[in-house]
Amino acid sequence: MHPEIDRIIVTAEQLAQRNAELGRQITADYAGKPLTVVSILRGSIIFVADLIRHIELDLELDFIGAASYGDDTETSGHVDIRKHLDGKVHDRHVLLVDDILDTGYTIKTVCELIRISHPLSLKTAVAFDKPARRKVALEADYVGFTIDPVFIVGYGLDLAQKYRNLPYIGVPKKEVLDRTFGTRP
Repeated sequence: MHPEIDRIIVTAEQLAQRNAELGRQITADYAGKPLTVVSILRGSIIFVADLIRHIELDLELDFIGAASYGDDTETSGHVDIRKHLDGKVHDRHVLLVDDILDTGYTIKTVCELIRISHPLSLKTAVAFDKPARRKVALEADYVGFTIDPVFIVGYGLDLAQKYRNLPYIGVPKKEVLDRTFGTRP
């Protein structure tokens, strides 16, 4: 375990097993349909790479860049679109993939942008869901793990751009959070 991590809450083995389960479910749900997987950069890159290896369908992969946190632990509520889709999603089924469904602002905003292009359908998949922190009425169609409202890193999720490469989901030590963001009440 990384020395700045307090505890692991989802192991690499649990992540691999759940991705295989989600991949089988998505394969069954989209059999015979033109599928485009859209990954929200940057946090979802590891999840989407692992997930699509378990989707046994021809699919297209695209990326959109969106952020609402910056280098803070709380969302600003404003979603900044940093990269638009390269391909077309019109007349395709779209599976939007993100690392975490927290407040819901980012996924809601990106879904609204994708709907403008008139996909055949639009569903969402998230590695992690924090329903206790939701600010908008939104639920993901496919969820890896539902977790408590703690700050997590690893498996693509970062703390000021660090820890994305950890193969598990961990909770940073309090002193790491304090050092990064300053002591908070």
